[in-house]
Amino acid sequence: MTGDLFAAVPRVERLGPGSVLLHAFAANEATAIFAEIERITACAPFRQMQTPGGRRMSVAMSNCGALGWVTDHAGYRYQATDPDSGQPWPAMPGIFRDLAGRAAAAGGFPGFVPDACLINCYLPGARMALHQDRDERDLAAPIVSLSLGLPAIFLFGGLARGDKAERLHLGHGDVIVWGGPDRLRFHGVAPLKEGVHTLLGSQRLNLTFRLAG
Repeated sequence: MTGDLFAAVPRVERLGPGSVLLHAFAANEATAIFAEIERITACAPFRQMQTPGGRRMSVAMSNCGALGWVTDHAGYRYQATDPDSGQPWPAMPGIFRDLAGRAAAAGGFPGFVPDACLINCYLPGARMALHQDRDERDLAAPIVSLSLGLPAIFLFGGLARGDKAERLHLGHGDVIVWGGPDRLRFHGVAPLKEGVHTLLGSQRLNLTFRLAG
């Protein structure tokens, strides 16, 4: 069983000129964050969206904030309403916005105020193919990505799809920030391995904060 028995001390690992891995940055706030995720997904449940090509994603998703990321036959985009309910996405909790701002500042991007948070749920076997985050209107803002629950292998590539990707071990409470010259690096997640986490059980939750509008 994986979990954190003692309070973790954050450690900063530089990945590139505009990217850092903040080890255990949010570990001490994980319980409060998880409670907010449960509240959000009670209103906007996780769902496995379809790509424009018709493939169902292995990762289940939800959103909070002024805008939410969606994919369907019409393409990839941000929109203000949940396509399943027609209602606005749940508001972004203050603890989320504060965490994202502090993590971005620790990565060298002060003043970051996200308007979108994509919440991904990985069950064992789920993965995310290498891709770029480029649906946002302003690519000057960084991406802030928080991992909770089961450990994962994060694939952090280069600016071209064929560039070799680093394999980074992400644990509970780790945060990656990338922006500036690293903003359009390809990234993904290797298939999640079986396991049980003390707080989240047999899953990994990933919160990705963006300035989308």
